[in-house]
Amino acid sequence: MVDVGSKAVTSREALAEGFITLHRSTIQAIADEKVPKGEVFGTARIAGIMAAKKCAELIPLCHPLAVESVEVTFDIPELEPRRSEHVRVHIRAIARINAKTGVEMEALTAVSVAALTIYDMCKAIDKTMVIDGIRLVSKTGGSSFSRPAREARSSA
Repeated sequence: MVDVGSKAVTSREALAEGFITLHRSTIQAIADEKVPKGEVFGTARIAGIMAAKKCAELIPLCHPLAVESVEVTFDIPELEPRRSEHVRVHIRAIARINAKTGVEMEALTAVSVAALTIYDMCKAIDKTMVIDGIRLVSKTGGSSFSRPAREARSSA
């Protein structure tokens, strides 16, 4: 583990993103609440938040942090007009803390587990799903980082 004992406590925030591509009929089943395992996006949001809080239990040498805030959101494109048989859902997570180390692993874990939860809940009705593009978009406090605007908006 990296020694952060001499670092100052600062306000820190990390934004991560990722994508899951689903068949158009799967998005419709989610919207119509016809997925056998239940309400997909609400469950995925809770799973992502819970995963961020348990990040140090999942990733060796990751500092255990008392995360103060985690938000998980989903941008779901409109189903019309019909452009393709698949729809790409954009998943974002923002994690915040006042600490000696950053929360980027927590934000990345939240996105990853939210995507995996969607996959798990929909795998019985969609064998075509793809998870991709999981990455850190920005972090502030301590050592800051931000992707250039055009790169942050790219599709993968």
